[in-house]
Amino acid sequence: MSKPKLFVLDTGTMKMDKNFMIAMHNPASIDNPNPPSEFIEFPVYAVLIDHPDGKILFDTGCNPDGMGENGRWPKETQRLFPSFQDESCYLINRLEQLKVRPEDIKYVVASHLHLDHAGCLELFTNATIIVHDAELSNVMKQYAMSKELGAYIWADIDAWIKNDLRWKTISTNEEELELLTGIKILNFGPGHAYGMLGLHVQLPGEGGIILASDAIYSAQNFGPPVKLPGIIYDSIGYTKTVEKIRKYAEKTNSQIWYGHDAEQFKTLRKSTEGYYE
Repeated sequence: MSKPKLFVLDTGTMKMDKNFMIAMHNPASIDNPNPPSEFIEFPVYAVLIDHPDGKILFDTGCNPDGMGENGRWPKETQRLFPSFQDESCYLINRLEQLKVRPEDIKYVVASHLHLDHAGCLELFTNATIIVHDAELSNVMKQYAMSKELGAYIWADIDAWIKNDLRWKTISTNEEELELLTGIKILNFGPGHAYGMLGLHVQLPGEGGIILASDAIYSAQNFGPPVKLPGIIYDSIGYTKTVEKIRKYAEKTNSQIWYGHDAEQFKTLRKSTEGYYE
């Protein structure tokens, strides 16, 4: 029986004010009343797990049509959170480099539905799209009421509906769910978004890896002490989630891969270089 392989798909970068990543990281004081802002660049990536029982994709990056004059993203979003990707970084091209087609994917686990994680969900019409129940229901409620969606993109949601995606939701009380042998969905609950999911991947050689996504942006957020991001739905939930991940990592002797840590991402083996097994 073949062993699972894990591929890190580099889908480009984004930029934003560092305060969105680390809230109040550089507060003003009487000695420094006007500290400078920092516009930082950070990675956006997806993870493909080629498992003997089916291919799993964790997150889908940004939509390639997000930016530009006629882009999907609102102009203000493009100014605050610009995305940068050449064509080789488009998710569909990263998969093609591995000879994988969207229809080959059995499961897509959406950590949450923000623009930089769910931007290409519409491609996966054959897959089961797994998402937190609170995340999907709240986003669809806002969409139905024509309310401002913030980090969720109208045109993305339009495409999900038009393409009739096959959703499977994880309810609030489902803590852990085995997806395939060695692959568990972790229910992180509310924090950075209405409902966050992660994955625990147990590889024969590499050991345990927790894909935390934006439940923990970076090592700085992880701490200790835990540092909240500036983009947050539930601050108490966020802190509880970080501590839950910390304990789970210790219990399972697992690495934690953060959602957007530029320094950590440099150390990861990209799909163009190889894979983890």
